[in-house]
Formats: sequence, structure tokens, C-alpha cells
Amino acid sequence: MLSINDISVRIAGRLLIDQSTVQIVPGARVGFVGRNGVGKSTLFHAIRGELPTEMGSISIPPRWRIGSLAQEAPDGPESLINVVLKADLERDALLREAETAHDPHRIADIQTRLVDIDAHSAPARAAAILSGLGFSTADQARSCQEFSGGWRMRVALAATLFAAPDLLLLDEPTNYLDLEGTLWLEDHLANYPRTVIVISHDRDLLDTSVDQILHLDRGKLTLYKGTYSSFEEQRATREMLDAKHAKRQQEERKRLQDFVDRFKAKASKARQAQSRVKMLEKMKPVTALVTQDVREITFPTPEKTLSPPIIAVDGVTVGYDVAKPVLKNVTLRLDNDDRIALLGSNGNGKSTLVKLLAGKLAPFSGKIVRADKLSVGYFAQHQTDELDLDGSPYDHVRRLMPEAPETKVRARVGAIGFSGKAGDTTVKSLSGGEKARLLLGLATFFAPNMIILDEPTNHLDIDSRAALAEAINEFPGAVIMVSHDRYLIEACADQLWVVADRTVTPYDGDLDDYRRTVLSTRGARERTDSDRAKPVRVKTEKRNSSKQKIADAEAEIARITAIIAKIDAALALPDLFQRDPKQAAQLAKARSAAAAALQRAEDDWLDASSSDDEIAV
Repeated sequence: MLSINDISVRIAGRLLIDQSTVQIVPGARVGFVGRNGVGKSTLFHAIRGELPTEMGSISIPPRWRIGSLAQEAPDGPESLINVVLKADLERDALLREAETAHDPHRIADIQTRLVDIDAHSAPARAAAILSGLGFSTADQARSCQEFSGGWRMRVALAATLFAAPDLLLLDEPTNYLDLEGTLWLEDHLANYPRTVIVISHDRDLLDTSVDQILHLDRGKLTLYKGTYSSFEEQRATREMLDAKHAKRQQEERKRLQDFVDRFKAKASKARQAQSRVKMLEKMKPVTALVTQDVREITFPTPEKTLSPPIIAVDGVTVGYDVAKPVLKNVTLRLDNDDRIALLGSNGNGKSTLVKLLAGKLAPFSGKIVRADKLSVGYFAQHQTDELDLDGSPYDHVRRLMPEAPETKVRARVGAIGFSGKAGDTTVKSLSGGEKARLLLGLATFFAPNMIILDEPTNHLDIDSRAALAEAINEFPGAVIMVSHDRYLIEACADQLWVVADRTVTPYDGDLDDYRRTVLSTRGARERTDSDRAKPVRVKTEKRNSSKQKIADAEAEIARITAIIAKIDAALALPDLFQRDPKQAAQLAKARSAAAAALQRAEDDWLDASSSDDEIAV
């Protein structure tokens, strides 16, 4: 059990956790929620022993392994599959020792332990996790250094999940994922066999994957049973009861104080007045929970409604290299009030499509017609790099209103969520959520007819995401969004477009249908056909993949054959069964497990060889 006993944690003089106690039982799946900056990540640091508590203690079973997402993405020449496999430190150490061990007793111990931890199925388990997070079999054989930072963070997540620690701590894991990867992760966490605590602002993950909610509010930790939706209902009830209790207490205090004020000077009532003073002193004040209202998000209304369609795309081919277009022969139209969510794995062309629609990318061929005077607001998370870190929200708005009087500039700064002194805070001092709010305000500053939102919810807390959904629904223009937040899509989108197989097609179904499709395809080790390139390239990739499978199977056969030879040599020792029957039984068990693993490796080799022969035809 994870026991947090009356702890207080202070950072830079600020008390984030104040004398809080909570017990988390083994096997619990806990969603950890609270406003940005209240101290959720700080508690993780304290649990890992990286930060001392001011008072109280945190107790963890001594044999528990704690796992969390690495702060830095893995890098280097090793293949993705090997990086993930090495995350199981015990398996990796045992396999390395098995290559050099000669003592029959130690050989038996090693092989028995490898059987106990199901080491021989590890490559398949690692491949399944990588596949679920969006890596094809061919990708898994590539080196880490070939991938961008975001994709390498997915590898780090895969390694953490593969290690299957007794206590898994995840801090906003979906920030590195697309919708498809998020849906897979929800399913994986829902079936995680050990204890997991996940910091997340994703409502659907918190409704799908956890069975308890840990809430951090004003320094206090409170554990609720159930999903996030259940937590909201329980907390609303608690707030109402606390408000009623506080009101009753306030009335009682007033009644007692009135009695004291009225009779304290009268000798005949002095004793009664004094007793009521003591009652007032003993009455512990009850403070009603005050809901911290989230600042609203608003998008300015376009000055003019344009004649539809506002964008018409006919037979367009687009990309970054004419010889390798990302999208081909795309035909679509956008109208004034469209609400469209783009689906499809990262790398299939969603960002390319929105850049085309935003006018940031010209087509190689085909025709694109835009309505006269169409203006587009474009938001993307990577734009945080374009902000002036030493400038303030006021400075950024002033640049867009160089001739405006001070009062109007301040009013606009306040309208995008930075009133008073907050408007003069430097960007480098803003939280991720505050930077996202600033970017949203700047992207829509000139009242565009169409807004494109590329992963707008990263760093926004749950309440701010709800405010964003409300702003989208109130906006009278067109909205196109790319998001891994299912709640936002379901709350705002009335059309789903799938970007895959180098084209864009409407999706005939809802997100539940899409979720089932994703989970069924990501359960396999190969990507779906929609992820693949043109036929000639597909054949080449398949051939390379099958060759890699053959080589991997041959290496596994050689490794297991050597292990069996060592076990056989140990079993052949004179009088082993008479001298040490327990050791002999362990060796026999280890040989049986190794033989089964050898059979699986040989089956894999046969399958890969057959596939290679078929591809070569």
C-alpha cells in the first residue's frame, strides 16, 4: 500500500501540500487531478524520494518498483525494440548473465527466474506496446536517433509501460500522443495489473481508465472512489453540504455572539454569557468550498459572413517534396459553420492538410479556391517557440495595436485572460496553460472567419478545456481541429475526416466506432493499410520487415540453443538427481521452458520465411 501520512511539502516558500493523508491500495488505478500549478507533479517527486517533505511521511512497500516517464527522450543507435526490452532491468541482467554462467546451480536459478517473469514472451509484449503507440514493425527495428523528440518520448513511454512497475506514475502521458495513441493508452491503463497514478486533464481517460480520483485542492488531498464523472458529482454534493453546514454554523455563531453582546454586562447573566464565549472559542470554523471559477475563453466574432463555400479544394496534391507528396488528389469543401475534427495517426498528413487550408503551404497540383476576404486563425503548440520570452502578454498585444490608446490595449489583454498585473508578466514566467491561452488570443486576434486548432488542449487543465469547448461552440465561423482530447471532439465536432492513405475522407461513424477500429488494428504488430505508402514502397518495406524478422528469429534460436546446451551439460553431471533432487528439478523445469521458447522462435522463423517467400514472388 502507498501510504501518505500527514505530509506537508513546500517549494520556494510556497506551501503546496498541507498536512494531507491518503492511502492507495495495491492494484488501484488512480487519476490525479487539480488545477495547474497546485502541486501534482511535486507530489510525484516526493513519492519518488526526490523531494523531502516538510513534515509527515510517505511509505511504500520495500519490494515495490516505482516507474515513471523519463524526463529526457531516449537517443542513440539502438533499435526501438531493444530500448524498450532493456527497460526490464532484471530480465536484461539475467540474459546477460546467462551468456557467461557455468555453475549449474546458478544456471538453474537464472532459467527458473526467467520462466517466472515470462522473459521469453518479452519481445512480443514490447512489440505490442510499440505498435499500440503507433510504431510499425519496420519502425521498431530503426534506431532511436532517427526519430524526432516527440516520437522518442513515445518510446520512453513504451519502455515505462513494458517495465510494468509495481507503482506506475504518469504525468500527462497523452501530451506526446495523437488520438489513436491516446485511445490505445486508455485501454492499456484500464487493464494495468498493478498500481497506477496518472496526472491527466483528459476527461475520457479519467472516465475510461481509472477507478479512483485523487484531488489536490488548496493543499489538501482527497481520494474519491469512481471515475472522473463520479468525482464531479461527489464533489458537487460535498460542496453543497459544506456550504449548508457553513451557513448553519455562521447563524449559530451569530446567535451566540448576540447573546454575549446583550448580556455580558448583566451580573445575573454573566455566567451564561461566559459559557457562550467558551462555546464560540471551541467552535471550529467551517469554510464552504469556493469553486475557483476558470477564466473564460472567447473568440471574437467575424465582421462579415462569407458566401459558401469558404474553401473549395479540387484534386489537390500537396507536400514538401514534389517527388514524395504527402496528400494526393484531395477534394473537399468547407462552409461557414463547419465543425470538423481530423482523425488519423501522426505522420499521415493532418498537419500538412491544415497548413494547406491555412494558406501556409501551396499545392503541387489541383485547384484551391478561397472566399474573398477569408481570414484564418491558426493555432499550433509549436508556436510557443515563436513567443518573445522576455515580452509580456501586453507587449505581444501592443505590437498588434501600435496606434491604439493604452486603455484599449489593456482591455484586449484582459479579454484574452491577462487582467491587471498578469498582463505584464514575462512569457518565460507563464505556465504552459497560460502560454496556450496567450497563443489562442493572438491567433484569433483579428476575428478570423475560420479557426484551425492543432492540439490546443496540451497544458490546459480540465476546466480550461471545458472553457475552450464552450468558446468553439459559441464561435459563429468554421473550426477545424486536430486533437487527442476525445471530450473536445465529441463536444464540438459535427464532422469527422480521416487523413490516411494520402487522402482525406469523411468518416461514417462516431468516435466510439473509431475507437473500436483503432484498438483492433493497434492490437496487431503492423500498421493498417491506411498507414502505408504506395505499392512498390510497401513491398520493399514488407520485404525489409520480413528479413528483419528472420534475422531476429535466427538470433533468438541461437541464443536459446546455447542456453539449452548449458542446461543439458548441468543435467549430465554424475549423481545430480541423487545429490540435489531440488536443483535437478529446477534445471528440468528450466529446460522445459527453454524448449518451449525454442519452439516458438522456430515457428516465428518459419512464419517469417514463408512471408518473405510470398513477398518475393
